Amino acid sequence: MKETRSVLLVLVLVAGLALTGCASTSSSTVVPTTAPTIAPSSVSAGQDPQNATYLIDSQPVTLVDGVAEIEVAPGSASKQVTRYFGNAVDVDLNGDGTLDSAFLLVQDSGGSGTFYFVAAALKTSDGYVGTNAIFVGDRIAPQSTNVDPNNAAQFVVNYADRQADEPMSAEPTQGVSKWFKLEGDVLTQVASPTTTP
Repeated sequence: MKETRSVLLVLVLVAGLALTGCASTSSSTVVPTTAPTIAPSSVSAGQDPQNATYLIDSQPVTLVDGVAEIEVAPGSASKQVTRYFGNAVDVDLNGDGTLDSAFLLVQDSGGSGTFYFVAAALKTSDGYVGTNAIFVGDRIAPQSTNVDPNNAAQFVVNYADRQADEPMSAEPTQGVSKWFKLEGDVLTQVASPTTTP
């Protein structure tokens, strides 16, 4: 009886340690959210879109020459690298008569994911002020970014993605278009316009 209790206690401890290990490894892979957050209004302006600050998942990320590196954890050798991808389009998002820039950012944390975000840099008299970034996909194939022909204050991001039932190893072949605009200081995704025959 005493040996059975000892064996059960050891099994419970081993199972607890295994679950703790699983929980800590799964939390290191964080998939970005699609929800926009408010842009940091107190952030100083950058000299151009590749040297400005953006909010990605509520965290400020400051690009320097188009790149930002942040430690995944304090003292960790792993870095989260955010880059200016491009596919930029000039568009007057806030209606002030000055062309702003809308483009893609790409983020890699050293795992298998390569996360793409849509962001914008608003041109001001002091330089460019970055907006929040909106997640659009993991390992997609960006195509183009264009001003919405029906609304000069909106833009369209076109890319290829996978079907919902396809594995991430499949080549992205499904065409996707998403529309974006500025509401106040917040970049938001808008519903795609409906076309009538």
